[in-house]
Amino acid sequence: MQSLIENILYDFSYWSLSALSFGYFMVLYFGVGALFLFACKRLERVKLLHKIELKPVEKKQTTFEIAHSIKSIIIFGFSVIPVIYLVRTDFIVLLPNTWLNIMLGIVLLTLWNEVHFFVVHRLMHFNFFMRHIHFIHHKSRIPTIYSVYSFHWFEAFLLSTVPLTILPFIPFSIVAVFIYPLASILLNFAGHCNYRFGEGKKDHWLNFGTAHNTHHTKGRKNYGFALNFLDKLFSGLNK
Repeated sequence: MQSLIENILYDFSYWSLSALSFGYFMVLYFGVGALFLFACKRLERVKLLHKIELKPVEKKQTTFEIAHSIKSIIIFGFSVIPVIYLVRTDFIVLLPNTWLNIMLGIVLLTLWNEVHFFVVHRLMHFNFFMRHIHFIHHKSRIPTIYSVYSFHWFEAFLLSTVPLTILPFIPFSIVAVFIYPLASILLNFAGHCNYRFGEGKKDHWLNFGTAHNTHHTKGRKNYGFALNFLDKLFSGLNK
């Protein structure tokens, strides 16, 4: 396993690695997304999940979301190049792929993403960025699982820098880095699926995605990703 990973990291061309990364995100977006939506609908049938906004989503919105998401995924594919370059030049140090390193790495990357996303998202709500860039994501007034990567290319680029802004400073297991996008998109689906646990129970502990779902309909506040601790800490910015 370790030798296979090293072979991929050091012997594959940058183009090949970008193509693999693009394929990985396509599988996450379309494959895992379809499974997530299927699970949501099944849970809705047994009344464990409830729709937040009951108004149906128009087909043209979904088409718009998928088109922009594919553009974002292309950018995500290329985002692997600087990371691999820094690994090959030993600027990024990788930890052994032990279970402990993998689990701690996923947790740390998830927490770092909360900080990274909050900063980028709050920036996107300044008037200039909202008018010219972030408005694309907010075309999804009622969010869907296909909204998760529906960004302007510049916003997709900023969001793709999560690994690049932490890996040079803290060593991680490469397997943790590989698994992290799966953990991230599952949280992203929860924040865009337009479902919540419990009928109207916004304070339910499983409703970590409700705040971002609501953010799409109201357009303000709730700048965090899955958690809301930064929104509470910087409540004065939530306008």
